[in-house]
Amino acid sequence: MADAAFVPQPDIPKLSEVERVVDTFTAPSKTFTDILRSSAFLGPVIIMLLVAVGFSFAVQQKVGWDKVYENTIHQSPKAEERLAQLTPDQAATQKAVGAKITGVISYVYVIPVLIITAVTSLLVWITANFILGGTAKYGQIYAVNMYASLVMNIKFILAMVALFAGLAPDSFQLQNPVGTNIGFYLSQEAPKALTALGTHIDLFEIWSLVLATIGVSIVAKISRGKAAVAVVGWWAIFVLVGVGMAAVRS
Repeated sequence: MADAAFVPQPDIPKLSEVERVVDTFTAPSKTFTDILRSSAFLGPVIIMLLVAVGFSFAVQQKVGWDKVYENTIHQSPKAEERLAQLTPDQAATQKAVGAKITGVISYVYVIPVLIITAVTSLLVWITANFILGGTAKYGQIYAVNMYASLVMNIKFILAMVALFAGLAPDSFQLQNPVGTNIGFYLSQEAPKALTALGTHIDLFEIWSLVLATIGVSIVAKISRGKAAVAVVGWWAIFVLVGVGMAAVRS
């Protein structure tokens, strides 16, 4: 079926930051249309910070960073092999340093998320504007991606609930803390590349992609089909790169 032509939106009242956040879940087109007026994204940043602190606190209290680092090492046979080759003192030092770094990264993960979003937004902006004929500003694409990523916070809230409900520390994986994707249910014996791929077949990740597609369509004034090419296309490329890296590390 041919892509539907972009239909200009009529003038509508300005949305508050709270309304933008709520509408992202209930009426996303309203939020993304309002981004044409203002590309601010304070709401998503505040929510992301609060969820990051809450999630990290839950992990620290219910699992502990030493155990998190140990579980991460167990996921990589090569990493386990390298650790086994160290002396007991060296291994203990590496575990202690690794646990501290893991904890710090967890609390400040908003920073790398903002950086990664900046890169992916640039790629989507270039694709939407210079290849697909869009007219979006870079800041608008960035704001779209920030609001589209709001749904990912639900995943970490569910992980917090699971932790306080008694999730076994041995089964906890920081990179994939809750079973909203196929990779979560694959055995440890499954190929790492397959697990990496399955991790991205995730309920909230797909939801986020749908939202980003809607948003890019609105701010770039292109059809949703073209917006999907830009959004899903770059997502697929990054997923394939991650799968390849997982295969190399396994």
